[in-house]
Amino acid sequence: MKQFRTLFIALALTLGATAFTNAQSKLAHIATQELVETMPAYKDAMSQLEKLEKTYDAEIKDMLTEAQNTMQRYQSEAETVTEEENSKRASELQATERRIQEHSQRARQELKKKENDLIRPVIEKAREAIQKVARAQGFDYVLDSTTGTGVILADGKDLMSDVKAELAM
Repeated sequence: MKQFRTLFIALALTLGATAFTNAQSKLAHIATQELVETMPAYKDAMSQLEKLEKTYDAEIKDMLTEAQNTMQRYQSEAETVTEEENSKRASELQATERRIQEHSQRARQELKKKENDLIRPVIEKAREAIQKVARAQGFDYVLDSTTGTGVILADGKDLMSDVKAELAM
């Protein structure tokens, strides 16, 4: 009976150690931000966003230049027109300033929306590739090892090269 008990304890410890070892080997990591930034679709999306941002910046710059020119003209004519006309012009300049601010805010919102629309599919594609590779290699968990995500040490399996191969980059 004592031998049976010893054998049972040894068997339990062996199975526990094996399970512990297997649990550790089912953990991998990947720097998802780095992966996404190397994807051609991400680079294309960023290029589109940059062009759109330059367009908005040019529009706002033109609006500001026009407003400044109008203000300078009004200032130079201020002494030759009535007080009522100067007041009207001041109101007009304030309205122009509000329009510029609203346009700037609308441009930022549209850029943010466009960024979400363009980047979301890229991130989803990367996530699907990571899942496919991780499942194919038998990993239960994949940690994001991008700097600042909370993973301090990532000595385990790095899936970066395998996922890049899956994405055929």
